[in-house]
Amino acid sequence: MEIRRLGASGLRVSALSLGGMLFGASQTLMKGVTSSEEEARRIFDRALEAGINLVDTANVYTEGRSEELIGEWAAGKRDQLLIATKCRFPIGHGMLRKPGPNDWGLSRRAIMTACEESLRRLKTDVIDLYQVHLQDRNVAIDETLRALDDLVTEGKVRYIGCANYAGYSLVESLWAADRLRTHRYESIQLQWSLVQRSAERELIPAAAAFGLGVLVWSPLSRGFLSGKYQRGKTAPAGSRLDVHKDTFRALDTEKNWNLLEVVGRIAEQHEATHAAVSLAWLLARPQTSSLILGVRTEAELDENLRALSVKLTSEDLKALDEASCPAWDYPWDVFRDTEAMEARLLA
Repeated sequence: MEIRRLGASGLRVSALSLGGMLFGASQTLMKGVTSSEEEARRIFDRALEAGINLVDTANVYTEGRSEELIGEWAAGKRDQLLIATKCRFPIGHGMLRKPGPNDWGLSRRAIMTACEESLRRLKTDVIDLYQVHLQDRNVAIDETLRALDDLVTEGKVRYIGCANYAGYSLVESLWAADRLRTHRYESIQLQWSLVQRSAERELIPAAAAFGLGVLVWSPLSRGFLSGKYQRGKTAPAGSRLDVHKDTFRALDTEKNWNLLEVVGRIAEQHEATHAAVSLAWLLARPQTSSLILGVRTEAELDENLRALSVKLTSEDLKALDEASCPAWDYPWDVFRDTEAMEARLLA
């Protein structure tokens, strides 16, 4: 397992990490697509055996059960395991009961309460990476950062990070941390894949410019890039995109099916799978710190681990870049055209 530095921090994480979103039964957003607790335990043990040292979860995953399971399974292995979790949303996402006004968000009260509850469920006295799950435009960033800084100072959290931020909020947060002299976000967790490349507009360049680690969620675009889905056919029964039919309809485009053909052709050349090639493309990007694998079975985990042995050529990377290239709009289209013109003039 390759170990990479998390941005400019001193934390070193495995290039592939394990996502805990599907651990245990869910009554809310992940209903019908999670792993049984027995299968999830096998996945957890296999991941550690393969050299994965980072497990990522959140207080709301499977209504808190994910944290509880990870806490149980980490017993006796805590020294070899980094635990990352998140705060922002209420348990049950407000679907099981109406949350109180202070049960969510990024206020000092919400953050402190959520952290204490996560520590209890995880059965640990410190969280290695504590992340805010989504920016909160109703709370001043100063309040959020001071609360997170206090958690680090108290020894309850080692590093802090953010997830699902807009570019302007990410840079504002870094500037505020510098101004307030608090600990800053050391990483950003974001959606990135051959299908979803919007993060390359601002977030990836910002992470590179300011030395933030990049943790990637949904690197296979909810399994679409696994190769199990076919043009003109419905999603296989029981698959994630069979349950989430709206997502499958959004992915069912000519461009995405053409992309899958390119992925499949390259997979054949490397005697690999669609998933391994898709993950290898992300691993080849210099900004990638770790890819979070959200698998439901031990077999899926083993398939994803094969990405570590796939070495894409420059021709492979170019073909995948071109097949997945987004339709950049203003002002990125202006940047592209101007830079192309300048390159021609200077040639």
